[in-house]
Amino acid sequence: MISIRKIGVIGRTYRHLNRYRQILGVLFKYGFGDLVETLKIEQYIEIGLQMISRKRRERIERLTRAERLRMTLEELGPTYIKLGQVLSTRPDLVSVEFVNEFAKLQDMVPPFGFEEFAKTLTEELGRPHEFLFAELDPTPLASASIGQVHRARLHNGDQVVIKVQRPGIEKIVEVDLEIMLHLATLAERHIEELSFHRPVKIVEEFARTLEKEMDYTIEASSMERVAVQFLGSTTVYVPKVYRDHSTKRVLTIEFVDGIKVSDVERLRTAGLDPKLITERGADILFKQIFNFGFFHADPHPGNIFVLPDNVICLLDFGMMGAVDRGTRENFVRLVDAVIRRDEPRTAEVLLWISEWDDEPDRIRLEKDVADFIGQHLYRPLSEIHLSKLLQHLLEIATKNRMRVPPDTFLMFKALSQVENIARQLDPQFDIIEAAAPFVRDIKLSRLTPSRLMDDVARLVEQSYRFFTDFPRDLLEISHSLRQKKMSFTLILKDLDKMLITHDQISNRISFSIIIAALIIGSALIVISNMPPIIYGISLIGLIGFLAAGFMGIWLLVAIIKKGRL
Repeated sequence: MISIRKIGVIGRTYRHLNRYRQILGVLFKYGFGDLVETLKIEQYIEIGLQMISRKRRERIERLTRAERLRMTLEELGPTYIKLGQVLSTRPDLVSVEFVNEFAKLQDMVPPFGFEEFAKTLTEELGRPHEFLFAELDPTPLASASIGQVHRARLHNGDQVVIKVQRPGIEKIVEVDLEIMLHLATLAERHIEELSFHRPVKIVEEFARTLEKEMDYTIEASSMERVAVQFLGSTTVYVPKVYRDHSTKRVLTIEFVDGIKVSDVERLRTAGLDPKLITERGADILFKQIFNFGFFHADPHPGNIFVLPDNVICLLDFGMMGAVDRGTRENFVRLVDAVIRRDEPRTAEVLLWISEWDDEPDRIRLEKDVADFIGQHLYRPLSEIHLSKLLQHLLEIATKNRMRVPPDTFLMFKALSQVENIARQLDPQFDIIEAAAPFVRDIKLSRLTPSRLMDDVARLVEQSYRFFTDFPRDLLEISHSLRQKKMSFTLILKDLDKMLITHDQISNRISFSIIIAALIIGSALIVISNMPPIIYGISLIGLIGFLAAGFMGIWLLVAIIKKGRL
């Protein structure tokens, strides 16, 4: 379990202090010195950072802010690389520019030693690896920020791969997350324009995501769930999970020897059919999304192998997406509205599938949608790329301060990735045409008698609950008010501005009355020749006139500047 705590005085703990200095040094290196100063970090930690050379700064400044931040995350190491990769799937948290840049992050780190690998196996599985595996290859197949993979053979002869979590990774992640949370809190406090992106929420969401990814039992469950979805299918294969050899930190699965789906030449040499592979791959994803609502959210070429007879093998189930029936139907409505070039309907459905703090300007949104349709839809369907359509729709949502929910975006991303792979295998492949039967089935399913009866029954049930619960709720509210357990607070927007304006008006009127009184009083004193007399003028009256004149000038200047008295 990852523990993430708020940090008080950051410099009190050595492990935080040392890591904090590394992070701040990298931020300065990539041109984020202004951010460090704005966050007022010097209040929490003494930093002795040498600024980078002018030549380096000039080279860095030619890059975009998103590019510099991506390079910063790469240098900061595993936790921050994972943060960038997670944010590349979260347009509800960061803008599209950063989503696209973070998608370039590569999760490749040096491997750790075989002795540590074997030690973790023994700790997790309760026995030395010699008793569990007949063979264990000391050379890793792959090494990532969270885990490392080795080939092995069980005593029954089964060939497997074992993924083991990095030793000490939880402590490393814990320190980095605590520092992230501290920086996010400072950013939210001192940088007003970051409030829309909610940095504290980003870190909290990331902590939850990372905790799930570091629990290999969740990935094992996802593999078994997808295997059940395609039970009996001859077109898709999911490797077997060896539960007896798996724990939270160890995952053992069947070794599959296939050809990477992007290696078109090897596929042809092996006598496989790229066009058939394309059709089957797209069909698998469509079934996962539209039929099951649970899908592989990262179908890049490294996670898809092709077996003999053009069978598709899916690997790495660490990132999965889930969409309910309502989300699937709204997506179908969106695609249908776009294809029909219905601008108001497209804008309306885009609002349905998005989240926002303040409702967007519908006129502006419809104008952006009209530009989008004009740019993409007035061309042959074979030339329309779904990935470009979805990317542009995402940009429209961000521009109008709308956030696409993460699972909806993962669906967009998975469809885009599969389309890109499909066009490598079959340049003539039309993903919209391939999806048409699934879209049609979703539309028709809403009109089937059983579905209509379900909707009517649900509406009747909700109405009945409302009419039976509403009187009781009113009585409970009335009872709470009588016992003073509840109170109402009336909040009027812009009331503070109105009160400030009222105070200014009242003060100026009062000030004007005082000035007038001074002038009249001083005039009476001068007329009555009240002593002391200087040059035939009453000194007290003269002082009153001077005071009135000074106050009058002060009032005039305040009115001109529209300041407060």
